[in-house]
Amino acid sequence: MSTETRPTAAQPSVRTSAARPLRPALVIAGLLLVAGNLRAGITTVGPVLAELQHDLGLSSLTASILISLPLLAFAFVSPFAPALARRIGLERALGVALAGLAVGLVVRSLPGLPLLWIGTALLGVAIAILNVVLPALVKRDFPTRIGQVTGAYSAVQASFAALAAGAAVPVAALTAWGWRLPLGMWAGLALIALAVMLPQLRRRTVVPAAAEDDVALPEPHHPAPSGPSPWGTAIGWQVTAFMGLQSIGFYVFITWLPSIEGAAGVDAAAAGVHQLLLNAFGIGGSLLASTLIPRFRDQRLLAVAGPTLFALAALGVLLAPQLGGVWASMAGLAGGSSIVLALSFFGLRTRHHDQAAALSGMAQCVGYVLAAAGPIAAGALHDATGSWTPALAVLVGLLAVLAVFGYLAGRARVIGG
Repeated sequence: MSTETRPTAAQPSVRTSAARPLRPALVIAGLLLVAGNLRAGITTVGPVLAELQHDLGLSSLTASILISLPLLAFAFVSPFAPALARRIGLERALGVALAGLAVGLVVRSLPGLPLLWIGTALLGVAIAILNVVLPALVKRDFPTRIGQVTGAYSAVQASFAALAAGAAVPVAALTAWGWRLPLGMWAGLALIALAVMLPQLRRRTVVPAAAEDDVALPEPHHPAPSGPSPWGTAIGWQVTAFMGLQSIGFYVFITWLPSIEGAAGVDAAAAGVHQLLLNAFGIGGSLLASTLIPRFRDQRLLAVAGPTLFALAALGVLLAPQLGGVWASMAGLAGGSSIVLALSFFGLRTRHHDQAAALSGMAQCVGYVLAAAGPIAAGALHDATGSWTPALAVLVGLLAVLAVFGYLAGRARVIGG
């Protein structure tokens, strides 16, 4: 087996002679376990929130701030995560974040209201770093399989998020610890991911995308090629707009679809099934996008099709809410494919992994501000008008704008190209 990488436009050749082999399967396993940690600690809160509020005496406003705290951390920390990754390396940044996540999950489950806030904030900071660094790792180690790997880890992320939400109430009923157990138990998953990542933390290895055998290549010690910051490029802002606007659609549906359907006369049980369909088809959309991305010369068709399907779903909820299962399934499929495409753009529209990390930090900073603001604005518009129609109409308009930015971001161009 050769001990030299194949040079590409995005990665100069790197020679090694002493590195011990790492199986690509181990690298993939670590990556997918990291992905499983991205949302499980967040989605476990909602199902036990009422019990938490009762025990701690939290108002609804305070509880909503608690839930929004991780999203705010994502927005504020994301721009700084690339600098951390450059300083200590991608793998070590993931390791530090996983350790911080485990600590945050345990701390927030301990008695004492201040610890709940401190642990939640630490959790948000840790996941923000994971969010930004993971796409850069995919860009560096799997540059020819960005869509497939991104789709796989997005599906794992969504699956663990659904599992955490579904298991929260039954687990809370098992012991006298109540809601504290489900809030803290996912620290175990973070520690498992950290353990699987340990070989990479020691070797700081790069696994070429074409590798079929055991490969271990040390990360280059020279700096990555320089290039313009994504903050000053049209492509950077097109990708960022796509990331942010697709987040609005998804989070508005996740937050308000049951209320919208309830106002239209759909019973609570059916609305719950529709939420399940929304999440299940989101996983399917992630896998579908990962399959289709490498089959096209560029991603314009996919980047327009997802927002269009989502807009049709929003119109369907507005005009025929009795068919909520159909619209929720369509929205899940569109949302799942759009998030995979947005995350894939971080690698597809950049020349090297440092630049991918910078674009990831930029897009997720803006994206999660919009993700946090979107449901709040939709709820405020409903309160001001007494109807969900204006909010849904605005959402359809935003999805039309999303399709435009999808077309622009989907063109086969790179920053500085």
